[in-house]
Amino acid sequence: MKSWDSVFRFRIRDESFSLNIMQTRRAFIRSTTTAATLGMTAAALPTQAQTVEWRNRHDSMSYRQLGRTGFMVSEIVMGGNEINPDNYKHVFAAIDKGLNYLDTAPAYGRGKSELGFAKVLREVGRDHVFLNSKISIWDNHRNEKFKSIFDSLDESVQKKLLSQARVRIEQKQADHPEYLVNYFGSQKRELEAAVLSNVMEPEYGKRIDSNKNYKQVILNSVDESLQRLGTEYLDIVMCPHGASSEEELTLYPEVREAFEQLKQSGKVRHLGVSSHSDPAGVLKGAMKAGIYSVAMVAYNVVNHSFLYSTIKDAHDQGIGVIAMKVARPVHPGPGRGPVDPNRIEKIKPAISGTWSIPQKAYLWALKNPYLSAAISNMTNLEQVEANLKLPLALRRS
Repeated sequence: MKSWDSVFRFRIRDESFSLNIMQTRRAFIRSTTTAATLGMTAAALPTQAQTVEWRNRHDSMSYRQLGRTGFMVSEIVMGGNEINPDNYKHVFAAIDKGLNYLDTAPAYGRGKSELGFAKVLREVGRDHVFLNSKISIWDNHRNEKFKSIFDSLDESVQKKLLSQARVRIEQKQADHPEYLVNYFGSQKRELEAAVLSNVMEPEYGKRIDSNKNYKQVILNSVDESLQRLGTEYLDIVMCPHGASSEEELTLYPEVREAFEQLKQSGKVRHLGVSSHSDPAGVLKGAMKAGIYSVAMVAYNVVNHSFLYSTIKDAHDQGIGVIAMKVARPVHPGPGRGPVDPNRIEKIKPAISGTWSIPQKAYLWALKNPYLSAAISNMTNLEQVEANLKLPLALRRS
């Protein structure tokens, strides 16, 4: 790996300055850690002692600890689904307001999100923000392998496997309308494919080359992400990207092996997972697996009752939980169809004041002390201005 002796350019409000850092990346990270926990509520702290690490700290932003990582992350973090090389400049405004966590994935724009964030990193300096990417191919790749095996089986065997998968889904209420919520058109199909793969794993899993199709997929994906991002390391990598079941986190030692190899090489610092479907089950899987430090899960006023207690349990075990799809059920945005008025009525009385519906959704989520942050897929300067005023407003309330 090349030397990390470099000049990092930091943007603070409307000014820029340069700081010469004549040290390696690891030394830099150590030098930025501190035991300070100013501004954190007791519930926002994991139970175990942990040295914390600050980046881009601003008085206009509130921060919480991201579980056992020790990262002090802004209460609103930047989603990257709409970031690309032609749409990224509003990210600078967010960073100027104290945002310090960028989330991306190879699947976002088929790599264009990572290329867009690469421009941000070159401007502000890699170690000015926490950076997360994902292994987008892992879960779909696994399901495709099992689907190929499924298609080769007798019809009677297929019916038996589908019946077993349906029972598992019903037992966990994973497709209950208020739990599934239906954030995108293929969500239910992805849930069904994942559970079918889980059912098939004990008998048919040995037909799949696990080293090639699980471990190597992760290693290759990280290398490709690092190249697009123009960086040598990720603070967090999430695998699977979009887990739909507990078993995806507990059945595959290849995930642990790949993570340990990436960690040893300095390419990844912490392992995380993201989930739209059965987020409570995925959180339970993360706790059982013992290797996950972060979980980004769908959590909102609609599915709240299905996973609030599990979020608390995960927090208590040192897993930093980031809420996603917080506003989607009550304000899905352009091109996503009408909003169920009953869902809007859930959020209106939950937060008083003249806030917009999306702002109320984020304020509602941030009142949960067991969350580390809420992610907002901010696509322009207007959304940055609207959403990054919320942590300070919550602090003053």
